[in-house]
Amino acid sequence: MGAKTAVAPPDKSSGIRAGSVEKRESPGRPRDDRKAAWLFLAPALVGFALFYAYPTVRGVYYSLTDYNMLAPPNFVGAENYTQLIGDEQFWNAIKVTASYVVLNIGSQTLLALLLATLMHRLTRSVALRAMLLVPWLVPNVTVGLLWMWLLDANLGFVNHVLEALGLGTSGFFTSPDLAMPTIAAVNTWAYAGYTALLLYAGMLQVPQHLYESASLDGAGEWRMFHRITLPLLRPVLALVLVVSLIGSFQIFDTIAVTTKGGPVGATRVIYYYIYEQAFAQFHMGYASAVAVVLALVLGVLTAVQMRLLRASRSDLA
Repeated sequence: MGAKTAVAPPDKSSGIRAGSVEKRESPGRPRDDRKAAWLFLAPALVGFALFYAYPTVRGVYYSLTDYNMLAPPNFVGAENYTQLIGDEQFWNAIKVTASYVVLNIGSQTLLALLLATLMHRLTRSVALRAMLLVPWLVPNVTVGLLWMWLLDANLGFVNHVLEALGLGTSGFFTSPDLAMPTIAAVNTWAYAGYTALLLYAGMLQVPQHLYESASLDGAGEWRMFHRITLPLLRPVLALVLVVSLIGSFQIFDTIAVTTKGGPVGATRVIYYYIYEQAFAQFHMGYASAVAVVLALVLGVLTAVQMRLLRASRSDLA
């Protein structure tokens, strides 16, 4: 007789019966996580519907009515849009806003590029990066009040310094020629540090060996910036320019606490014009029409900007 083979009894503690076969998922069948994804997206979608989608639809509806917040709205069709075409104040607000956008984006982007390049090529101090964020963390209303006091024609510290230097005082917020450049400079001071950090983060993605190779070939800092940094920074720069464009068109709080659209309409930007029409003159329907046109203009400008800058392409790929 042959030797008997000893068979170990099944382990009751494991909970697996003898002869049971372990079920395994098919390796070719991917796991379905759509329910979990929708669960995590639900709060954001609810917030978007309540605070963005619903106000947008309601604003478009009001733009087709004569709503004045004092009586129920009456449907007037495209009358508000027809009135808008012949409104000289609307076109002046667009012109003033465009001048601010050019001043703000130009100065802010150039200064941010300079700061980001200096941090990338010279120092990567965490303390310096934290200091650059301080103006951005201050509320815009506080920034406006701070600079209004500093630039006051009679009591402002800046004018006292200019007078001590023999340059005379200037009404920075009261002069039609200086008011808009002053507001652009104030907002550049507030946002340039944050923009510089975004560009700096993009520069960190550029491979270091490209700079080392260019340096061995005798390239200077300007040549490396022009031939390496800028081309590889294009996607981040496109994002910064689009965000800056939208933010510049939405300038309101700094003007509301300093010039209030003056002097003589020199700083009445489109957002402040919408505010005046809606809450000063109670032309809510007309203000909604202006807001809808502004949203369309921003959408077109953003699409054109993304197309021209080829934001979806990167030379690092």
